[in-house]
Amino acid sequence: MSLADELLADLEEAAEEEEETLIGEDDLEMIEEVEEEMQLDTNAESVKSIAKLWDSKQFAEILEKIDVYVKKQPDTSEVMGPVEAAPEYKVIVDANNLTVEIENELNIIHKFIRDKYSKRFPELESLVPNALDYIRTVKELGNSLDKCKNNENLQQILTNATIMVVSVTASTTQGQQLTDDELDRIEEACDMALELNQSKHRIYEYVESRMSFIAPNLSIIVGASTAAKIMGIAGGLTNLSKMPACNVMLLGAQRKTLSGFSSTSVLPHTGYIYHSDIVQSLPSDLHRKAARLVSAKCTLASRVDSFHENPEGKVGYDLKEEIERKFDKWQEPPPVKQVKPLPAPLDGQRKKRGGRRYRKMKERLGLTEIRKQANRMSFGEIEEDAYQEDLGFSLGHLGKSGSGRIRQAQVNEATKARISKTLQRTLQKQSVVYGGKSTIRDRSSGTASSVAFTPLQGLEIVNPQAAEKKVAEANQKYFSSMAEFLKVKNEKSGTMTN
Repeated sequence: MSLADELLADLEEAAEEEEETLIGEDDLEMIEEVEEEMQLDTNAESVKSIAKLWDSKQFAEILEKIDVYVKKQPDTSEVMGPVEAAPEYKVIVDANNLTVEIENELNIIHKFIRDKYSKRFPELESLVPNALDYIRTVKELGNSLDKCKNNENLQQILTNATIMVVSVTASTTQGQQLTDDELDRIEEACDMALELNQSKHRIYEYVESRMSFIAPNLSIIVGASTAAKIMGIAGGLTNLSKMPACNVMLLGAQRKTLSGFSSTSVLPHTGYIYHSDIVQSLPSDLHRKAARLVSAKCTLASRVDSFHENPEGKVGYDLKEEIERKFDKWQEPPPVKQVKPLPAPLDGQRKKRGGRRYRKMKERLGLTEIRKQANRMSFGEIEEDAYQEDLGFSLGHLGKSGSGRIRQAQVNEATKARISKTLQRTLQKQSVVYGGKSTIRDRSSGTASSVAFTPLQGLEIVNPQAAEKKVAEANQKYFSSMAEFLKVKNEKSGTMTN
């Protein structure tokens, strides 16, 4: 051995000595016991080597006491002081604790049967997940899987759809035949599991029948089984009545799971009340809220029961009705929001104005004739777009009269302003002037010219003010203040008239 190998060996020995000093003798013993149990679990020849509750002395004594008290009628006069002084109280607590041990024992037996029977039918475990149904199915089938078809006993255990899937899978399974010894050990385990299940139901019936005398109000709220469980873990009804509601809700909380046996995940801060029927009947989002409410009412009911104030259970019924009312209130759908109409305006209808100012306003704000013509369109005709980028925008009937010009807006005769005759004559004079008028009153514009273009004579020199002079002379002749009566000759009669 070289020097390096000797050095490595010395280091390994030193590390092993340090681990032994850190672990200690007690820890080594616990590790050895766990390893022995694991070997028993895997290589157990008989179910009695791992399931020892059935042959235990405690199990037999509790069942004997239950048989004695079942035959004996309960006497309420015996319970006068604290409930712990009742002769049946300790039996009820022990029986309730025994049901928990039976549950663990059934899980162990189910694992034993599952490991042994997987040699014959490995797919059955996934097809029948329930432990008791699996045990009953294994006992019924045994070594011959052909019993699945037309089996009345199996129809009482499984549904028709599950039986059909099991029969189809059994015809194609790759399992091997079991020996007679293996089959006997499996049947023995099945019988033990079914007898333990029957004993558990007997204990439940006894506890439920006696809890109505010891804690009637508490049993009405959460049920006799749950009431017995929380009483047992609290140390009695007197100790339960002294607990606050927040601690009652946590009674029975599981802090660790059974390795390899637990089929559900353990929720934190949840106890027996959380898993009771009254809480589990609600939707999952209300479970914690309901558990807090039920634990508060259980605290009140336990205080009433500890002093034997209400043996007929009236307080329990009242508390349970209050719980159910709150449950219904929580599950009510939210009220539908109604769309409220706007309130009627307070102002009354105003009077419509009339007269000249209203007509002016209506004429100013109303649609002009140009806009009306632009809004009109002819159906069945292809309109030309006014702009290339705005498709469908056209001028409507505007400019379609044939003149080629945009017509001026026509003034409504009913609403137009009245014009004096003098203003009308002045407007006529301005419109006759050739070349247009200037913005200055009575002045010609700079574009006015004496040259006019006519279609017959071509260029023609015209005096633009000749027409004005002619009109002014006629007005002065006939309408002047200095004018006299004129003599008009009547051609028919040949007489003169003034």
